[in-house]
Amino acid sequence: MSELDVHEAITQVHRAEWARVVASLARRFGDLDVAEEAAAEAFATAVERWPADGVPPNPGAWLTTTANRRAIDRLRRESKRGDKQKEAQMEYDVPPEPLGAVDDERLRLIFTCCHPALAMETRVALTLRMVGGLTVPEIARAFLVQETAMGQRITRAKAKIKAARIPYRVPAAEDLPARVSGVLAVLFLVFNEGYLATGPDTDPVRHELTAEAIRLTRLIRGLLPHDGEVAGLLALMLLTEARRPARISASGELVSLDQQDRGAWDAAMIAEGHRLVRERLAAGQAPGRYQILAAINAVHTSARDVRDTDWSQIVALYNQLIRVDPTPIVALNRAIAVAELDGPEVALAAVDALDGKLAGYHAYHATRADLLRRMGRSQESRAAYGKAIELAGNTAEVAYLTRRRDQLG
Repeated sequence: MSELDVHEAITQVHRAEWARVVASLARRFGDLDVAEEAAAEAFATAVERWPADGVPPNPGAWLTTTANRRAIDRLRRESKRGDKQKEAQMEYDVPPEPLGAVDDERLRLIFTCCHPALAMETRVALTLRMVGGLTVPEIARAFLVQETAMGQRITRAKAKIKAARIPYRVPAAEDLPARVSGVLAVLFLVFNEGYLATGPDTDPVRHELTAEAIRLTRLIRGLLPHDGEVAGLLALMLLTEARRPARISASGELVSLDQQDRGAWDAAMIAEGHRLVRERLAAGQAPGRYQILAAINAVHTSARDVRDTDWSQIVALYNQLIRVDPTPIVALNRAIAVAELDGPEVALAAVDALDGKLAGYHAYHATRADLLRRMGRSQESRAAYGKAIELAGNTAEVAYLTRRRDQLG
């Protein structure tokens, strides 16, 4: 195996094993700082040793064992020689847990990080870091904030968990409703990072993240089978993931929804997503954010051709969504739908009104560029594409935006 292949293997193992290793250490040592730093040291050791020694037969067990050693070493350095260290040493002497134990470990860590003692945004950010394995820059981009501010937020959250002695366990059934909204927000953002990665140093689509977000959402649905937002999020993920095979071209460029080969979409996922949406409609309850988003995606995936899309229904759903979730990004997405119904001029006015809130968001500039192009304002469109390219991190999206800009001449 070449050194390049080894580094690729390490990258794949990191994506698959990060959360399991962190969750295992957090449970054993009761400290998120120790867990994260020991896991990071274990992966750093793998980067040093695996190119020379080769990838071990069970990379996950190797990482868990190495991370346990690093954690124990740190506790010794800090002179924490109490019962926790003795228990940890005993755990270390026991063979690593089988990889199949990941479900309970990960669920425990998700619910710990989403404790109601933490502010909602803090819960989400911390869980994305500890469970999703996303980097601080990736999380900062998801929240549209500065990297330093996000790093401080995560550090404070870990300190609060430690100071409050929040236990590392799945809460009782009666505790779930108070925490589930944070859990869903985490899973939604993990899914989004997988569906369209924000950084230039990763694959443009990270299937391991979307698959894990779907798996965990199914687990939550098993715990809360009558929760409409859980069902809505699962439907949204399925209907979005179903389009993944058609989203990246053979040349590595993003393929927009109107240009996708709909025959390549996953029919089974679409059928399951539609069934969930119909179930929520039949329930007769006021829908929340994820249920409305799922309904929007159900309209898109019901059209056999983009020309068959019911844009009036999509705009009506966005009107409903913006009352539930009045954020600038929802307003931007609504404007995109309005452009199909009422024309680019009407949509551009709505988009320009968001400049002060989304000036640092690449999709805002990409939307403006497309609307300006459709209106024949090529010079302004080129400038907007240039700004979108500057802010975008996803390599497939950059390739798409660059081609669109260059077509303007």
